[in-house]
Amino acid sequence: MAYYVTTPIYYVNAEPHLGHAYTTIAADVLARHMRQRGEDVFFLTGTDEHGEPVALAAERLGTTPRELADRNAVRFRDLAQQVDATNDFFIRTSDEQHVAAVQEVLSRVERGGHVYLGTYEGWYCPRCADFKTEGELIDGNRCPIHKIELALEREENYFFRLAAFQEPLERLYAEHRDFVRPENRYNEALAFIRQGLNDISLSRSQLTWGVPVPWDERHVFYVWFDALLNYYTALTYARPGEDLTGRFWPATVHVMAKDILKFHAVIWPALLMAAELEVPKRLFVHGYLLMEEEKMSKSLGNVIDPFQVMELYGTDALRYYLMREVSFGQDGSVSPEGFETRYTTELANEYGNLASRTLAMVARYRDGMVPAGEAPEALVRDFAGLDERVRERFDEVAVTAALDEIWRLVRRLNQYVQDEAPWQLAKDDDAADRLDQVLFALAEGLRVVTVLLHPFVPESAERLLAALGDEDMSLDRARFGAGSGGTRIGELPPLFPRVARAAAA
Repeated sequence: MAYYVTTPIYYVNAEPHLGHAYTTIAADVLARHMRQRGEDVFFLTGTDEHGEPVALAAERLGTTPRELADRNAVRFRDLAQQVDATNDFFIRTSDEQHVAAVQEVLSRVERGGHVYLGTYEGWYCPRCADFKTEGELIDGNRCPIHKIELALEREENYFFRLAAFQEPLERLYAEHRDFVRPENRYNEALAFIRQGLNDISLSRSQLTWGVPVPWDERHVFYVWFDALLNYYTALTYARPGEDLTGRFWPATVHVMAKDILKFHAVIWPALLMAAELEVPKRLFVHGYLLMEEEKMSKSLGNVIDPFQVMELYGTDALRYYLMREVSFGQDGSVSPEGFETRYTTELANEYGNLASRTLAMVARYRDGMVPAGEAPEALVRDFAGLDERVRERFDEVAVTAALDEIWRLVRRLNQYVQDEAPWQLAKDDDAADRLDQVLFALAEGLRVVTVLLHPFVPESAERLLAALGDEDMSLDRARFGAGSGGTRIGELPPLFPRVARAAAA
């Protein structure tokens, strides 16, 4: 079955920060899990390079929008690589193929009678690249996200007849209750639709950095129409000489932050309807990573540098922390102190130490060979249905809940070590069979949780599975008892070594 997952494309007006890493890692976790199922996966990320935010940033830096885009697109591509993302394509909206595809689709929308020329007047936020309604403003005329004062702008634009899609959108939401998740975001989007939709600007006439409107080159397309279409256009040229739209469209899930909900949950499906294209199956909207109760944002200056975190602790530690600390879909606070606590207590002590102890005991008591045996009924019951529960959580895009399911069994295995005390059994020749059972159960349980953890901590999981002598990471193998014992273990340096606080400061 085809599974198409996307991140939003990221503005190149500033360098990447932890919020960008968060979204990319979440989409990668989904993609990796689905590949474990044997699904036909396509994972897209990239950069949004047109529009006023980029043009203004370039002007402040004394460079051109193209030069700024080229410089920062590399940084976002590097971020994807450094967080170990397995994206199948990295789209740039300055790609010639994307520009041509945008012009083709929006010309189709224009020919369908969904576009007209008019004059727009409204409160415009250059950082959001968005006109704000009176109801969205705070403190008079300030942007609710960037807190800057907005100017009342007036210009000739082409308009998209969004209001004409009010009933089709309400019907879409009624027939597909899981179109937007979590439920509070579904309710928020539906409430926005029900308050009455107005036609919106399709073009800008006071800006040159954008995709030219083919029927009137005095205008460029409003950046959001250009950007939203990336999910579709990428499939037309991601693989040279091959059009992947028939194979992967519509998208299975678009992953995004809540500040772009309106564009994706209202404008995007309406645009697709106007172009006579299928709407995506699901939008999953995650919350903000907060520091000191503020959204992490380059423009606000409150960011954690993901590159520094990865350099000190490793990529898997960052991936794990972001998926574990904040329930995916909700706002949540992050901090260096919280990261260090998760790293030490969970990754190093609970998981890393479990791996080290298990391998060491198999090496010491059974000459490095995992004994064949039957696991105790209590553990079999605890592990029963784990793979199905994890599948269900991933189907719901509940990646934190999936990780919680797995981690309960990591802790159960640690408790099992303490309860059974294999180091005591090893002193009693009459307990040899019991020791075989315990060592098999530990190795098998460790194998199962590691297969399931692979999407979250891929490099560490691969190293541990190799040391256990069973590197099959397919989800069908993530069942307790699928391993038979009799494998020879290898050496494994600490998965999550201690990092000195002085070095991390």
